[in-house]
Amino acid sequence: MTTDDLNPQTKARKRWLAILARASSTELKTAWSDSASSADIVSITYLRAAETGMVMLRGRVGGTGDAFNLGEASVTRCALRLGNGPLGVGYTLGRDKQKAELIAAFDAMLQNSARTAHIMQRVVEPMAKVQAAANTAQSLSVATSKVEFFTFVRGAA
Repeated sequence: MTTDDLNPQTKARKRWLAILARASSTELKTAWSDSASSADIVSITYLRAAETGMVMLRGRVGGTGDAFNLGEASVTRCALRLGNGPLGVGYTLGRDKQKAELIAAFDAMLQNSARTAHIMQRVVEPMAKVQAAANTAQSLSVATSKVEFFTFVRGAA
């Protein structure tokens, strides 16, 4: 199954979860204090409290070749429900349990159609812009050290 096979709601959720996972813990805490209302915080039910485990990272030779085990990484996950709303999940690299909880809480709020547009505009889209700017800056920084290789064919005249 490719991303193109997903329905629009699944694509949107996949996008906001990726943006939230790449955000720093500080960004998430600030966004939560700015956007969460007391109604959101009143009843949080943890279906899976934040817990840390390990995952195996896999790579491919040349990006497309044979798969190999690259190593292990710590991952923290959480699943919760705000009130009677939908289930929110959060996964993050590392051992930051509060970050996983915040991602799950935002995921639950974003699945509430009455809150989606507001949270997207106030939280997710600003984070996406910051991340895109950081990626662009890093790409430009790396591009300055790019080395162009060329080869000569031996025996060709």
